[in-house]
Amino acid sequence: MGIIKKFRIKSFKQIKSIIEFENVSLSYGDRMILENISFKINEGQIFGMLGPNGVGKSTIFNLITGLINPGNGKILIAGNDATKYPIYLRTKKFKVGYVPQYGGYFNDLTLHDNLKAISEIVIENKSYRNERIDYLISKFELDNLKDIKAKFLSGGQKKKLVIALSLLSEPKVLLLDECFAALDVLTIKMLQEIIVNLQNENKITICICDHQARDLLACVDIAMILNNGKIIAQDTPSNLVKNINARNAYFGENFKFN
Repeated sequence: MGIIKKFRIKSFKQIKSIIEFENVSLSYGDRMILENISFKINEGQIFGMLGPNGVGKSTIFNLITGLINPGNGKILIAGNDATKYPIYLRTKKFKVGYVPQYGGYFNDLTLHDNLKAISEIVIENKSYRNERIDYLISKFELDNLKDIKAKFLSGGQKKKLVIALSLLSEPKVLLLDECFAALDVLTIKMLQEIIVNLQNENKITICICDHQARDLLACVDIAMILNNGKIIAQDTPSNLVKNINARNAYFGENFKFN
């Protein structure tokens, strides 16, 4: 598959981090998951995380959302120390949206009723709820599916629904966990285009973690490699695949990108 991203943000008129980890460590018992890691995600970036199973990619998402707290270090969101903020405050105050790898919707509700149920939680203005729902149904071309129960949707349609649900609250940051997993080639391309359009049109900062290296690298501006609880390398996709540490830890010698 060719690279679908027409450009990559190499510099910012005003570089401003929206997510920042400062010397963050986390362990479960004697097992160190993250060891003193520090990195930044800038406003408007599409940021990717790669690495073998169990290196802490999903853990980083859980730390950003507040599902878990670090053993040491700080997590800054929009310049504020959010380390001890609970989940609901991070969602409401800092507008962090999350798309899980599995689920994220009500099986027995229709697509429209899924959106309606979540809108009643995240949108206080009652008159704006229907407007926002209609906008997202139109944006993701879901009009002909709105009366179908979620459990009967295809994998790609479910992914569209979950992303639409996460966008109801108009997040500034969107976290996508293993978003390309178990999807066919055409659906992956569709999802890549959605991600890039969210950056271009809605100015949302997006962070993706996935095992599908080529699919992730095709749509991110910056990516980092995690291994053994540490950041091995971080750079643009074209530079990252040439990085000797990234090749040794993750890509291998035969990996080719584009």
